[in-house]
Amino acid sequence: MSAPGGQGPEVRVWGESDVLVVSAPLPGVLRVRLFPEARANALGFPRVPVKRSFALRPDLSGGVPLNAAELDDELLVIGGGLSLRLDRVSGAWRVSTGSGSTERVLVSAHGWSGEAPTQRPALDAERFNLRRTRLNLDAPDGAMYLGFGERVGPLDKRGMHLTFWNTDCYPHHTETDPLYVSVPFTTVLQDGRAHGVFVDEPWRMEVDVARAHPTELRWASAGPELDVYVLAGPRPADVLRRYADLTGYAPMPPLWALGAAQSRWGYRTADDLRAVIQGYRDRKLPLDSVYVDIDYMDAYKVWTVSGANFPDLRAFVKEAGAQGVKLVPIVDPGVKLEAGYDVYEEATKGDHLVRTARGDVLVGEVWPDPAVFPDFTRPEVVAWWAGRHKVFADAGIQGQWNDMNEPACFSLRQPRETEGKTLPYDARHGTRTHLEVHNAYANGMSEASRLGYAKFNPQIRPWVLTRAGYAGIQRHATVWTGDNTATWSHLALSLPMIQGLGLSGIPFAAADVGGFAGDTTGELLARWYQAAVGYAFVRNHAALGTADQEPWRFGETVTDVIRAALELRYRLLPHLYTLAQGATRTALPVMRPLALHWPADEDAAREDTQYLLGEGLLVAPVLRAGHRRRLVYLPAGRWAAVFNLSQFGPIHAGGQHVVADAPLDTLPLYLRAGTALPVTEPAPHTTSARWERLSWLIHADRAGFVGQLFEDAGDGPAGGRLTRLVGERQGTRLTIRRDAEGDIGTFEQRETMHVLGLGHVRAVQGAASFAYEDGVLRLTLPARWQTVTLDLDEDDEEPGEVDALPVD
Repeated sequence: MSAPGGQGPEVRVWGESDVLVVSAPLPGVLRVRLFPEARANALGFPRVPVKRSFALRPDLSGGVPLNAAELDDELLVIGGGLSLRLDRVSGAWRVSTGSGSTERVLVSAHGWSGEAPTQRPALDAERFNLRRTRLNLDAPDGAMYLGFGERVGPLDKRGMHLTFWNTDCYPHHTETDPLYVSVPFTTVLQDGRAHGVFVDEPWRMEVDVARAHPTELRWASAGPELDVYVLAGPRPADVLRRYADLTGYAPMPPLWALGAAQSRWGYRTADDLRAVIQGYRDRKLPLDSVYVDIDYMDAYKVWTVSGANFPDLRAFVKEAGAQGVKLVPIVDPGVKLEAGYDVYEEATKGDHLVRTARGDVLVGEVWPDPAVFPDFTRPEVVAWWAGRHKVFADAGIQGQWNDMNEPACFSLRQPRETEGKTLPYDARHGTRTHLEVHNAYANGMSEASRLGYAKFNPQIRPWVLTRAGYAGIQRHATVWTGDNTATWSHLALSLPMIQGLGLSGIPFAAADVGGFAGDTTGELLARWYQAAVGYAFVRNHAALGTADQEPWRFGETVTDVIRAALELRYRLLPHLYTLAQGATRTALPVMRPLALHWPADEDAAREDTQYLLGEGLLVAPVLRAGHRRRLVYLPAGRWAAVFNLSQFGPIHAGGQHVVADAPLDTLPLYLRAGTALPVTEPAPHTTSARWERLSWLIHADRAGFVGQLFEDAGDGPAGGRLTRLVGERQGTRLTIRRDAEGDIGTFEQRETMHVLGLGHVRAVQGAASFAYEDGVLRLTLPARWQTVTLDLDEDDEEPGEVDALPVD
């Protein structure tokens, strides 16, 4: 092999047929581009082509300088805190952190290979090698592999074979693979430490996660290269941050999108939606948005509105808005092939459509029949589609739901080799084949949506929801897990699916509450609403032909339980909104697996029937029919039972399983010592994220506690105020102070605190009033307070149990 020495932005190494290129785009990130059989596959050998990535941040530039040195038969490349050693004889390589006695190997590749093309096939008889390029990485005993995008199964994907090929699954099942979202990125946990592996290839790809070969992680791509990024830890949170530094951070959602939503395929008219809104209001159920499916369109033609079903869309949006409800319409990529239809005519005139291998416009069928497909892999088509959003912006719509964007295609006019209900492998997106860009198709569609609202309604934060996506989709849209079913297995499955998406760099994700396909039951719907308290958004969604699924369809008892769950969700909005704002800076998801914060605790790392909201609030929903108690794992620390945020129960030591009693109206919640949680009062709908009534639920430990609150207008440009609540204990004195950065204007805020974990309180300074009863200190705070001081007994011991008490 040949290689340059010295220092530079990249190191390129080549042999008789292969090329390897090393660079460090960011500190803690090493990129290894592998080109097996490059001499046969690329005309410029040994130079490599510039790559356009659909995943990376468009503003990513520069990189970290590398140092290269030849050591006998090895090449050593160092940069960004990582090092790569390449065996110049065998081609094996490994990436490490540290050096000498502190060296820790992150990734070890002992084999990479490819196949040279034998001959150029005729276009009408093209054959495809779906495992053209391969890479084998070591999979050490005990290593866990988390993420990989949208997947069924447990959090740890070791022992699974996964395919990256976005697929329209109706409905999907607990063993279905592939699904709608392909993110070839995994966080690896071993011995309590983490690193990441991201293979930036939108081509159809597979990974065998130590299944067929128990000591290997085997990647196989249909493309000519494998573009591998190794991301240093050592914490899972560090890996997620580095991944977001590469691929981008999610934008801040509007507050209303975090509220309750109702949807159904079958709400056909404005009157249907009026009845739904009235049903919520009559029963005092919170509601912030209604979603409308394909029936609002004129003959399924995208960017049209049926005059019969919605005679005045703008007036209806204004009417619903007066009741605090936003309208979220569906948008599909399939464009009806119809002469005179302006969207089709513009697409044809501008050459914006996907074509066949022979150069004709590709024609298929989705809801419109016949249908053609915009080519969202080209920037000019993204810009054109963004311009179509004016019809929504003019009507006052502030969010939309991008569906069928795998892309789904029910049938083709000229059937060709394909996989699933989508376009053929040899369909053409400019100079690229569909086999290469299929997984990235939805990214461009959602990018266009965000660009469209930025152009036509720049004063809002658009809410864009997508079913499909590839790495980097978090920059453009929130993901939901597609067409699930109304079964207990799918309720349970939703938690590891959402947590897995969070560990794949998608911090905002959720599943349809109640299940989309099939008929739900009252108990299932009630438990699903409880489990969804910590979803990034809460949408009840059902399919055409299924039983009615609105919260009041199952009797007063179930309606009361769902109302309580929704009110709990709205009480938690200050905390959830703060987590959402944090995700835009740290990439930490709203719903977090225990593995994210306790990677060295095997019981925590493998737990996927419960989740965290932040680091200190643990949610343990009931996920099985008829069950009225469940086993809960509490990681290290001390945890206070705060069921429904209104029942204060025992305080447990962590590192153990406990039994939680959970009748139908109860959601088990646990607050970790050292945590301050901001909550508010329930409301019919959101207004702004400036909370006029604010309570801090606090579990103090021996050192004190800490909490955060982000407040702003709930919509519009970035800004706002970040408040940090800190309790510091020295001896028998606990000092609580509030520090704030930013400004949200002047408004009246009534603030209280409820503090658990203290013994007897002798005196309080700085509060308007206080009361200590049954182990809970309740403080009423004056306006614009800064400091409160508590004097405690010297023999203060954290109580083991307090009685059930309401939180005001």
